[in-house]
Amino acid sequence: MSVNQIGLEIPKKELNFKIGSEKNSFPVVVINNSNQFSSFQIELIAAGADIQGADYEWYTISPDVSVKIPPGDLVEFVVSIIEPPISGFSGIMNITVRAFSIELREENREVLRVNIQEGSRGSILKAEIPTQKIQAIPLDNLEITVLIGNPSQQNTNVTLSCLGLPDTWFPTGNMQQFTVKGGSQYIATFLCTLPFDLDAIAKSYEFTIDISHTNGLPSQLKSSLDVLPKGSLAVVCSPKAQTIPARRSWKLWWKLWASSPARFDLIADNASNLIQKIDFELENVRSSDYKDFTFEVSPNDIEIPPFSQRDFTLQIDKARPWIGREKRLNLLIKANWQDIRVNTIDEVQPIEVIVKPIVPLAPLILLSIIFLLILWWFSPFNPINPFPPHRNTVTSVQYDGAGIHAISSSNDRTIQTWDVSGFENPFVNQNLGILTEAQKAIRTVRYRPVNNDLIAAGLENGEIQILDAQGKKKQPIATFIYQTDDRVFGLDYTLDSRNLFSGHGSGNLLRWDLQNLFTNPPNQPSQIKKFDFAINAIALVGKDDSTLAIAGRYNQLVLWNWVTNTVKPITYPNVGGQDDYIQSIAVPNNQRNFLATADNQGFISIWDLNTCLQSDRPCQIIEGWKDAHNGKPVRSVAFSAEGCYLVSGGDDGETKLWTLTPRGKRTGDLKGKVLGTNSYAVSAVDTHLNSQDILAISGTTEGRVISHKTERQFRLGCDQK
Repeated sequence: MSVNQIGLEIPKKELNFKIGSEKNSFPVVVINNSNQFSSFQIELIAAGADIQGADYEWYTISPDVSVKIPPGDLVEFVVSIIEPPISGFSGIMNITVRAFSIELREENREVLRVNIQEGSRGSILKAEIPTQKIQAIPLDNLEITVLIGNPSQQNTNVTLSCLGLPDTWFPTGNMQQFTVKGGSQYIATFLCTLPFDLDAIAKSYEFTIDISHTNGLPSQLKSSLDVLPKGSLAVVCSPKAQTIPARRSWKLWWKLWASSPARFDLIADNASNLIQKIDFELENVRSSDYKDFTFEVSPNDIEIPPFSQRDFTLQIDKARPWIGREKRLNLLIKANWQDIRVNTIDEVQPIEVIVKPIVPLAPLILLSIIFLLILWWFSPFNPINPFPPHRNTVTSVQYDGAGIHAISSSNDRTIQTWDVSGFENPFVNQNLGILTEAQKAIRTVRYRPVNNDLIAAGLENGEIQILDAQGKKKQPIATFIYQTDDRVFGLDYTLDSRNLFSGHGSGNLLRWDLQNLFTNPPNQPSQIKKFDFAINAIALVGKDDSTLAIAGRYNQLVLWNWVTNTVKPITYPNVGGQDDYIQSIAVPNNQRNFLATADNQGFISIWDLNTCLQSDRPCQIIEGWKDAHNGKPVRSVAFSAEGCYLVSGGDDGETKLWTLTPRGKRTGDLKGKVLGTNSYAVSAVDTHLNSQDILAISGTTEGRVISHKTERQFRLGCDQK
């Protein structure tokens, strides 16, 4: 039988352990029975103690590890039991003392009998904060959790106090009292709400959890709370533009060449819980050369406390030219904050410095401007010049699909094209000239939906012409007529441009097949429908282009399904006589269930065609209003693409905008917004939307074509960006 190389001797085989006593130590002797130098360690193992956490230390050993001792020598360890192996346990327990050596790779064990008795001082409560890192943002709620363990077998009343943090941070108080049962744990929570002011600057705050209880000694638990940054940093520069010289004094006329610097006021607003420093950079937008001007910001290198502002002055100097026009410095001032853990606002702002010449050219320029204005007033660049391009009533107008160009027709027998940007830019000629001149008055024109490369024109004599929209060919590409002197009042393409419908004064409604327009243009309509009233306006409705809305004399309004050749009358609210006409109808391109009508009694109405297109139920009128144009006839209406806006023109000379809800009801000003007023009646209108504005174009009986622009009304709920 082999001899154990590690000898183990415990002088005391039994130990009475009283909690809190200083006489809870005993020696353990380890003997090196091997033939080599070795170091030794010991550990204690208590039955059932494996349920304790790894951080629960119930004994200490001195030394922790022995030095290497020679063969036959011994080392003495002193073991002190400081807490029961099992929290709250009292009674007799067997404890195994294990001695081992890393060099020998061997161990030896002895059993120690321990009698654990309750002490007089009581136990110290176990306390810990489970959260390793406590962080909080001002105005947010935070819970500081403390885990309390009672190692004794007796219930104890515990008082916790959170000290070191402001009392105002604890809306329910910084003290808690509760009872912890013997051998159990309790989770206590302190609710914190940090203010967003000087009492909660972004930094680490040390605090102490003060723990006292009725059955033992008090203790403390230390931790820290990190207040995170919150708020914003902003810089306001005022004004945005300055002039050199800043002020001219006529008393110093003999120093007209002198210049005073341009000064800008800067306000740095630190609306955060951080202490800040700031410096400024200035960049020339047009050049990287800084030699032509100098700048200085004062004061320099100062600290801005939280929730405070500081004023700075930016001074810019630049030499003035002797003669010529003023020069402009377009600069960017950039604020560099020291700590940008919070949101920065307007950290880069444009400013402008206007440098005036010593000898100004203002009088000469003023005279030149007056002369140019006179020339411009009489030129085609002026949309309201005394000589409008059309010499008679404008009968129709229409934007192309992109809103870049527009066309107009007139009783003067011409079609003219327009550059839409020219209506806003006084240096661009909005009138691009005559596209064609016909033998008779032109009553209506329409772009072909596909590519907008062709234009259909309806003439007074019943003729329909197809023209090149670019004006490369002055002569019609195709011409067709069904009945001579049957005036064409309405034209509309299907969305695929394969069919063109024409409405005539005789009541004829014709469908022309244009699929082989260039190789075999039609000489007869593909379909003819006769109505018992003069047709004034037509428009395709519905999603499948199978139904045509037709309006005209006697205030007649019908729906004709040209595929099934069925007609559905619509009951118009104003019963009309022989002198009553529905003058115009309009359908939004993307909401083709809506229909707007306008008549010569001044009545505008909006219809929902969903029900009557899909069933035999009658069409529903969404809204109608009289006196839309001060009791005068309404000659023309036009929808925007989504049906959020309706533009109308009437004999009162006004072009009006009506804003609508997604359901087609008026919103905002129920009397409509006047876009323009003319001394002549408005005979035709159209509208188009760009990214920010509503564009409207109107033609008058004077022969003038006028453009209007107003902001889109996104806040009203129908129009979306």
